[in-house]
Amino acid sequence: MTRWKENPVLTVEHLTMRFGGLVAVDDLSFDIGRGDITALIGPNGAGKTTVFNCVTGFYKPTEGRLTVRHSSGDSYLLERMPDFEISRDARVARTFQNIRLFGGMTVLENLMVAQHNPLMSASAMSFAGIFGLGRFRRAERRAVEHASYWLDKIDLVERADDPAADLPYGDQRRLEIARAMCTGPQVLCLDEPAAGLNPRESAELNALLMYIRKEHDTSVVLIEHDMSVVMEISDHVIVLDYGEKIADGTPDAVKSDPKVIAAYLGVADEEVELVEEEVGL
Repeated sequence: MTRWKENPVLTVEHLTMRFGGLVAVDDLSFDIGRGDITALIGPNGAGKTTVFNCVTGFYKPTEGRLTVRHSSGDSYLLERMPDFEISRDARVARTFQNIRLFGGMTVLENLMVAQHNPLMSASAMSFAGIFGLGRFRRAERRAVEHASYWLDKIDLVERADDPAADLPYGDQRRLEIARAMCTGPQVLCLDEPAAGLNPRESAELNALLMYIRKEHDTSVVLIEHDMSVVMEISDHVIVLDYGEKIADGTPDAVKSDPKVIAAYLGVADEEVELVEEEVGL
């Protein structure tokens, strides 16, 4: 048995997503190991973002079961939950291909707003906050400390009071990940986090994701086209093509799989050797 099947934090079973006559994801099953970095890769249109949308509640799957298991022993069936409960209770966080920061808010405020649920609970739905009661002040102090911790980890302490929209692109990417981490996720889903980054920014991203995995035991699932990122930091790689899983294993095993090579080169399996010879692979 592979390591990620021994103690999975997320199990996807027979996931199918249809849009009318289009089958975007077809009978897909896989496991995400607890504390692993897992890459979900494949050519454009393979169904990767659709899988993320099902896991995070933006879509309700046509068929299938998606189970998150916390280390406490609690389990959650994601297909039965609205998106806000998946974030709050199942503790699944997500970033998007296009950065979705609150550009008019400061860097610090973006991290504070991610802690809205515990702050609202401590404020008794605003009453304790309005009157400045002790439990709300304590919760607010903890939220600021938590935000400050992540500002330090992404090296943005000196820009805490700047509008998020004024940050360079790479800093915005890291801020978006830090904001997701402020929700305390068990599973962090990142949709093309390295898109548009230069080599230095990609290296900083890799270091941040490795830190999140090591120090917070958060399971990271990323959709990524940058194979240097995938191969450098991933423990586990799942490959999709036309909504179906064609490979599932370690980075070394996946990158040498003929079906994966065929999918990325856009040729039939039996033509792989010929094309490899032509391009010198």
